[in-house]
Amino acid sequence: MLIDQDSSTLVLVDLQQRLMPSIHQANSVINQCVRISEIAKILEIPIIGTQQSPKKIGPYIEEVSRYCEKTIQKEHFNACFDGLIGSLPLNRPEIILAGCETHICVMQTALGLIDADYSVTIIVDAVGSRNAFDGDIALKRLEKSGAILSTAEMISYEWLRSAKNKSFKEVLGLVKVK
Repeated sequence: MLIDQDSSTLVLVDLQQRLMPSIHQANSVINQCVRISEIAKILEIPIIGTQQSPKKIGPYIEEVSRYCEKTIQKEHFNACFDGLIGSLPLNRPEIILAGCETHICVMQTALGLIDADYSVTIIVDAVGSRNAFDGDIALKRLEKSGAILSTAEMISYEWLRSAKNKSFKEVLGLVKVK
């Protein structure tokens, strides 16, 4: 089943200033999160952010914060316990997740969304952990739990569906940037 732009919401998990310096390949994660956020904006896909204990871990990184229509402050690792589900747009059952840390907040939020009957896709090139091994194990667990693993480029083309999409050339310019 292809991911549909009209039924998707992008959720960016805990891309915070004090956390990102400790994330394995943080610059790559940030770049992919910015890229998929820009594409989501072009295609009018809602974007929601989450912040874990912002007084301790700091605010969102500037590169990403401007894309979030809403940002949920949370104390639980699973954002569903702090109001994420109530903040999701109605009639958009496909949740696309990116952010940090893969094995903690991304995983627990994804499992919570799956339990709430959402279709969950993890953008594997836009998630990160301090230790890459933890992230790898979390992705295996998420896939076995029903999450779809994808990449930013794959999702972009699924959202577009066709080169005839009115936003194709604009999105293509972002996809081609590595």
